Amino acid sequence: MFQDIEEKLAAAVESQLRAQYNIQLKVTLEQPKQSSFGELAIPVAFQLARELKRAPKQVAQELAAGLKAIDGIASFEIAGNGYINVRLERATYAASLLRNGAGSGQPVSGLKTIVEHTNINPNKAAHIGHLRNAVLGDTFVRMLRKRGRNVEVQNYIDNTGVQVADVVVGFHYLEGKAIDEVQRLIADSAIRFDYVCWDLYAKISAHYKANPDTLNWRAETLHAIEAGQGEIAELAHIVADAIVRAHLQTMYRLGIEYDVLPRESEILHLHFWATAFELLKRRRAIYLEEQGKNKGCWVMPASAFRDQTSSAATEDEAEEDSKVIVRSNGTVTYVGKDIAYQLWKFGLLGQDFYYRKWSSYPDGREVWVTTDRPATQSSPHFGGGAKVFNVIDSRQSYLQDVVVAGLRALGFDEQAEASIHFSYEMVALSPRTCLEMGIELSEEDRRRPYVEVSGRKGLGVKADDLIDKLIDTALAEVEDRHPEASSEDRRRVAEQIAVGALRYFMLKFTRNSVIAFDFHEALSFEGDTGPYVQYAAVRAANIFRKYTERGGIIPDFEAVLTPELLRRCFESEDLWQLLLLASKSDSAIERAISAGEPAHVAKYAFQLAQSFNNFYHETSVIAEQNPDRRNALLWLTNYVRERLLATLSVLGIEQPPYM
Repeated sequence: MFQDIEEKLAAAVESQLRAQYNIQLKVTLEQPKQSSFGELAIPVAFQLARELKRAPKQVAQELAAGLKAIDGIASFEIAGNGYINVRLERATYAASLLRNGAGSGQPVSGLKTIVEHTNINPNKAAHIGHLRNAVLGDTFVRMLRKRGRNVEVQNYIDNTGVQVADVVVGFHYLEGKAIDEVQRLIADSAIRFDYVCWDLYAKISAHYKANPDTLNWRAETLHAIEAGQGEIAELAHIVADAIVRAHLQTMYRLGIEYDVLPRESEILHLHFWATAFELLKRRRAIYLEEQGKNKGCWVMPASAFRDQTSSAATEDEAEEDSKVIVRSNGTVTYVGKDIAYQLWKFGLLGQDFYYRKWSSYPDGREVWVTTDRPATQSSPHFGGGAKVFNVIDSRQSYLQDVVVAGLRALGFDEQAEASIHFSYEMVALSPRTCLEMGIELSEEDRRRPYVEVSGRKGLGVKADDLIDKLIDTALAEVEDRHPEASSEDRRRVAEQIAVGALRYFMLKFTRNSVIAFDFHEALSFEGDTGPYVQYAAVRAANIFRKYTERGGIIPDFEAVLTPELLRRCFESEDLWQLLLLASKSDSAIERAISAGEPAHVAKYAFQLAQSFNNFYHETSVIAEQNPDRRNALLWLTNYVRERLLATLSVLGIEQPPYM
């Protein structure tokens, strides 16, 4: 509702600017610094004053006088040196919220937006760092869908890369396991295959370090995998698919789903890269290096993706910074394959994958996977997006720049602009959490603010272990508080609290912040945490539960809440500010989309939970003696809860029945 008024007001001001001053201008609205100033502020007079060479206050007065009445707006007031403060008509606004309810989001429309996230190398179990990527990407998808965007979720599977090759080397060369032995490991329900590969990956990494002469195993394995033929290629396919299944199960524990799994193997086998390679050569976006350390490689010059205006690079420095796209041995680097993949995402490659159904989620949503064999079943149309968000950590910024440079070099400037690197910083662990997860630390590490993890060294926390630990910790608290509940119910509540705690912790920090994950901070019922926000929703539900248990009947709010009653009720500044804040959920999500910051939605959820908790402690709802006021308070409680639940849903967090 608040979002609707913002849009109508901005459009009205823009129309007035055209009519009164013949000026085309995008109007931005602000929130007043103090609630006593009104609900919105229009600062456009300051910008107009420079163009018109007149005082901002005079311009504001003229503009305000010309604005026509807008339903729900009580007045326009000039404040300061030129602000136009906007006050809403409280009873009218409340009545509109009452009629429209919490809403169910915008209908899906518009061109397709593609969000690619998670993208874990299918060589070992997912770890805590992968969770930040997946939670950020999934939440951004939920934000977009809530506001009516047409979104496709992709999870790119690098099943031909070095990491998969190293695990295959471990099985084939180091442990001498045949395909049937690996398949038995996968089928053994008593072990976690992704955990086996976690240990094996660390083992082969240590082996290379001690025996560098065996690195040729990796090169031979990579060639076999890229060719897609022979026992080693089949082993890589079996291992990667088994790990992907494990990853999808892990992510589903957090409510994360995908539409399609594009695989790198098909980019090679269906000659996506070959097509992109020819395009890049034809446009001279890459060239064959004939001397120096990159001799025999196809490279993209640094001038294509680096800002050359800040410093004058020498020829040697330029060669050093040039990016190898195809190695001298003929294998393509993964940034080359990423260029081909990005072209396909925008529908620019002139080719498509074949698809087969991978599996179905319990909610009915299907996930598809690419294949190099002609399809035997019809599939949705994938790819062909108008905008693409790649959720990849900030350490990959350079490679993302190269991908965008590839689009520009091919003349696809519009698509290059629509390629968004949705970057984020790493996730570390607090020393306290490391110790609780059984990770041995040196005295130096114990004194650090956070401890970095390394999958190659085997130092880290597996995602499932972290989730299990959070559930067990939450379960102990739930069992202590609710011994009367069944063990199955307590377990489910503990899972909801744990997932809420984890997702919220990953989301409450801005994307450019390094996170030091801490168990106790994440699971706290106080402060800026997921459980705190969940608890506010539980409290709101409890008001209605207790009211009905005591014989109260929930009224037909639209029938009993008259405009006069709403006017009297929301003369109270505290009640009005709570209602107003609750009505801003769609506006908060839209602003978060514009900023590319899911953290803004988490912050809004916390603020709404705080405001409701203050209301809960200071206002008696059930015991209110005046029936009219009680009905108004019940409706306010219900409206806030609906908005809080809608916001939690965007964050991927459920409300437990009790806490």
